Amino acid sequence: MACLHHAFQKVSAGVFLLVLWGEVVGDKLLVVPQDGSHWLSMKEIVELLSEKGHDIVVLVPEVNLLLKESKHYTRKIYPVPFDQEELQTRFRSFGNNHFAKRGLLSAAPMEYRNNMIVIDMFFISCQSLLGDSATLRFLRESKFDALFTDPALPCGVILAEYLGLPSVYLFRGFPCSLEHAISRSPNPVSYIPRCYTQFSDRMTFPQRVANYLVNYLETYIFYLLYSKYEDLASSILKRDVDLPTLYRKGSIWLLRYDFVFEYPRPVMPNMVFIGGTNCKEKGVLSQVGGFVSL
Repeated sequence: MACLHHAFQKVSAGVFLLVLWGEVVGDKLLVVPQDGSHWLSMKEIVELLSEKGHDIVVLVPEVNLLLKESKHYTRKIYPVPFDQEELQTRFRSFGNNHFAKRGLLSAAPMEYRNNMIVIDMFFISCQSLLGDSATLRFLRESKFDALFTDPALPCGVILAEYLGLPSVYLFRGFPCSLEHAISRSPNPVSYIPRCYTQFSDRMTFPQRVANYLVNYLETYIFYLLYSKYEDLASSILKRDVDLPTLYRKGSIWLLRYDFVFEYPRPVMPNMVFIGGTNCKEKGVLSQVGGFVSL
């Protein structure tokens, strides 16, 4: 079933992007991916766009997990100051820590510390990219038409502003559903539980009060996770930068989750639900007696 969602995601997101940019062959697309499982979903869309004739360049750190060579795109590699062993150690720790036991009070700080294991490393990678004058010169001279990025971390968002390119976001979501706060989508605290509260959408009055107070922590969470990127953006753009404002300049948000599994709420006009999960496509599932054979 997950792969069926994945196939739908590949087609729907790819078609949506083709409609967005038109069927003109030869459009140049710069892709700023997020390494790891995030890339599995983006890769399928990139390959579909390549088959339609688009010229695609993928920005790749020289040390990576899954960002390998492909006939569908050109890799532009930039140096990073860590090796493969450190990369794998950080990802292994990040994955293993998800299975640690957590209490109500310890969940948030444990989640923050675990996320920072990889966020710190990706910040160093972004810092290296934005400080590499040769790579930046290549990107400026390439005259791309658009930028396609996973905005779970802000490097692609910053680069789109630096290059003056329209940007399309593809991602599963921020910690604590911060995409709604960033985009200023309605996100009512009256019936949408905030992260780590473990409330349902049918809260008692004391729970609603607690939910209201926890809501104010979301801005602080964003600051903790991304404040260093704000300084990095200010440095390359030569002006003071408010990162949420930068995020709002995204042309299209392709939300890689399904509306029916979320709390009902309005989204901004440029936010599109495309469904899909991370998995490798295994082929078409057969039909047996009217039921899907898993």
